[in-house]
Amino acid sequence: MATVINDIQPGQYPNPNGSPVFPATTFTGPVLAGNVISSDGTGNLAALGGTIGTQNLGYAVMAQSAVVTQASGGTDITIPAQSQILSIVMMVTTAWTGTTKTFSVGATAGTTAATAFTANTVDGSTAGRFALSPTTTAQIANWDNISNSTFQTGGPTDVQLFVTSANTGSGVGTLHVTYVQGINLAS
Repeated sequence: MATVINDIQPGQYPNPNGSPVFPATTFTGPVLAGNVISSDGTGNLAALGGTIGTQNLGYAVMAQSAVVTQASGGTDITIPAQSQILSIVMMVTTAWTGTTKTFSVGATAGTTAATAFTANTVDGSTAGRFALSPTTTAQIANWDNISNSTFQTGGPTDVQLFVTSANTGSGVGTLHVTYVQGINLAS
């Protein structure tokens, strides 16, 4: 599977597909937010607007989207190492065609690359919005932490998503992924 490179290019007009017309602010992340940076050890909760008490930092939820075709399957969605996937949605805008109209969401590399995140039975035969879910313990582990040692045996690295279709056809959709960057959890 080939790596797709389609960098976001903010602040250009006409702007490329997937790039904002206005300039953007970027962070190396993860982005944390909250008003109590460190717990004070008392176990007390902070009052409205307070900055002392029990830590209340949280991670910002990130999102990436890419147009995919049944024929190629390549995306430029690259999830940072040690991130946790919260949702994967495929918006099929042109139905998958051919004898078999199913697809799976996987990765360009890893021990179970083709079906790393969903089973290969997602039906794309009609246009619509499809919320995808993991169906095996290995897929659940990959969603929980994309850098788990079973999936990435060579150590934590970023993961690029790839859509594998059962056959070549004229289907088109937008793949949307939300995740928590670099949270490094595994249950």
